[in-house]
Amino acid sequence: MELKRFLEKLSSDTPTPGGGSASALAGALSASLVIMVAGLTFRKDKSKKKGMERIRKKGMSSQKRLFRAIDEDSKSYEAVLKAFRLPRNSEKERLRRTEEIQRAYQRATLTPQKVCQQSLELLEYCRTLILKGNPNAVSDAGVAALLADAACAGGLLNIKINLAGVAEKSFVKKMNKMMRNWAKKRSQRMRTIHKSLAGIYSL
Repeated sequence: MELKRFLEKLSSDTPTPGGGSASALAGALSASLVIMVAGLTFRKDKSKKKGMERIRKKGMSSQKRLFRAIDEDSKSYEAVLKAFRLPRNSEKERLRRTEEIQRAYQRATLTPQKVCQQSLELLEYCRTLILKGNPNAVSDAGVAALLADAACAGGLLNIKINLAGVAEKSFVKKMNKMMRNWAKKRSQRMRTIHKSLAGIYSL
């Protein structure tokens, strides 16, 4: 989707695209900056080409996945809305509707899971780029980190909001454990990044 068109849709009075798609976009922007900084680094210092080329390729993979996630998140929530609109005139219809709603809510956690996973990987690349990348692009690497952090936070929030509608306790328990692990990693990585940037400016 063209960026201008996406922003118009995002600001419209419809439920999709929403925060989940915006989180995925933040992650895709982070990946784009990671690719840029890695490229600038090995172009300036050929001795760093191997390591930076690896980061660049990983960044490109994340960029593609996060870009796809922008539309995927909208579609998954539209599936939730569609399930709620199913008829409920008979007991059989009510049962089917309930099952479809539960299935849709669980599936709606998949895209934000992907956003969290990719964003956490990007935070690792950002730290490396801040410490070892082209010094003239350290602010770009810092912005990439802040965008990845926002994407991860948004992903966690969207998983949590969808879990509120899930009745299956084992699924909720598994997801909450996974979320705590991701939140811990996010906090640790951002703490390290803040320290790495402390000599440049205060966050």
